[in-house]
Amino acid sequence: MTTEILCYSGTGNSLWAARQLAAELGDTRLRLQRTLPPGPVHVAADALGLFFPVHIFGVPGPVRRLLDRLEVPAGAYVFAVAVNSGMSARSLPALKAWLGRRRIRLAAGFSIALPSNYLPWGGPGSIEEQDARFSAARVRLAEIAAVVRAGRELPVERGPFLLSLLLSGIHRATGPIVPRMDRSFRVDESCTSCGICARVCPAGNIDLREGRPVWRHCCEQCLACLHWCPEAAVQYGRNTAGRARYHHPEVTLEQILGD
Repeated sequence: MTTEILCYSGTGNSLWAARQLAAELGDTRLRLQRTLPPGPVHVAADALGLFFPVHIFGVPGPVRRLLDRLEVPAGAYVFAVAVNSGMSARSLPALKAWLGRRRIRLAAGFSIALPSNYLPWGGPGSIEEQDARFSAARVRLAEIAAVVRAGRELPVERGPFLLSLLLSGIHRATGPIVPRMDRSFRVDESCTSCGICARVCPAGNIDLREGRPVWRHCCEQCLACLHWCPEAAVQYGRNTAGRARYHHPEVTLEQILGD
């Protein structure tokens, strides 16, 4: 069975998970799909995997827009992996419904917990906590590979019903304001005008003006600009200064950029 994986990733968690699964499956093509290409997104494999991070308890906007252009062979086995920091909420049921409107059947959906990159809400935890999550994720991905190889259909995973309902409501309510949530970004005096923040932003939301980044209010809240800044000069709100940045330790900036 041939497999293709489409992956959206800002700070590397989803890309790492997708690479792990691709290695487990073999005969797998992995495409990092951080920006929306022109025209349809064609898949020619027997199986398709969708890897994405959960943003504000739901499916990121770029992933939803990608689904609208997805062209999948009839009868292909489609599965998804929602990477989150402990709560996938109703992101996978929402993804299944979105695909259903395209007449694409989601055969299985899995939730995997990895360190959080959302620094304003606490961040990734200690190195020991991060390592524990990486170890648990490797075991989980091996289990997912067995399900995919067997072509099994399973109910998509979701969080506790009432809590997931509440968090999904938060996702819907914040959706219209997410693009302008970049008003809380700023850079401090350690900025060297290297431009990495602009290059790594999947939304093309950052311009450099007189060597300083300016956010253009089409943000996706992936925080890639904050975490990949080599000087930790990008701040968000009042409590990120001086706090350690995070990206998956096995993912490089060049890999995220596709260089």
